[in-house]
Amino acid sequence: MKYLFIITLSIALFATWLLWSGHFDDPFLIALGVGACVISVALSRRMKIVDEEGAPAHLGLRPFTSYAPWLIKEIVQSNMEVTRIILSPKMPLQRSMIRVSANQQTELGRVILANSITLTPGTVTVRVEGNSILVHALSFEGAAEDLSGEMDRRVCALEK
Repeated sequence: MKYLFIITLSIALFATWLLWSGHFDDPFLIALGVGACVISVALSRRMKIVDEEGAPAHLGLRPFTSYAPWLIKEIVQSNMEVTRIILSPKMPLQRSMIRVSANQQTELGRVILANSITLTPGTVTVRVEGNSILVHALSFEGAAEDLSGEMDRRVCALEK
């Protein structure tokens, strides 16, 4: 299992390097990119920081095939809601601090949930305490979506 994390981290680092560098046709530069990734993974392994949080290989492709498209849709809808609130002449803000239950089994699951809440415009994760997350919301509608538990259920499904 340890080697699966190393392989996953190596592939993710090289894919990121390749996309950001834009050098798809120069073998020398690609070799330098591979070398940089190998050195990074070797240092990470020597420091003993390659684990399921750094390279969550055990989640498989589910985050990309099921959760990411749904999260992108939620981000777009929240963007439109926040834009409507801000552009409204009365600016109907109903700021509130709410507690959202986090039913994930792992710390990584709770971090995914907290980051997803923060990625959604109009809500910010303030604190994660045990199985609850303190969230600041601009409007009660945004808070109600977080309280509905749909995001929590979807993140829990990632852990299975």
